Amino acid sequence: MSKKNTLGTAVFAGIAGAVAGLLFAPKSGKETRAELKAKAEEAKVTATDKAEKAKSVAKDGADEIKATAKRAGKEFGELADEAKTRASRVGDDAKKTANSVSDAAKKKLGDNRK
Repeated sequence: MSKKNTLGTAVFAGIAGAVAGLLFAPKSGKETRAELKAKAEEAKVTATDKAEKAKSVAKDGADEIKATAKRAGKEFGELADEAKTRASRVGDDAKKTANSVSDAAKKKLGDNRK
C-alpha cells in the first residue's frame, strides 16, 4: 500500500473513531457539537501541516533534480567538447599519416621506375 493511501486511511480512521466516540458519549447535543467542531478544526490543522510538509519536500526534491540536471548538462557539454577536440586531433594525425604513407609510396614507386 502506498504511503499516501496509508496516511489517508489513518487520518480517516482517526476522525471516524473520534466522531463515533463523541456520538456515543453521554453528553448533551451542544457539548457533542462543540467537541466535533474542535476535533474537525484539529484535523484541519493537522492536514494543513502535513500538506505544507509534503509541499516543502516536493519543492526540495524538485530543486535537487534541477541542480543535478544542470550539473549533468554541464558535464555532458564538457565531454562533448573534449570528444570534439580528440576527434580533431585523430583526424589531423590520420591526414599526416596518410600524407606520409603517400609520400613514401610515391618515392618508392619513383625509385622502382628507374
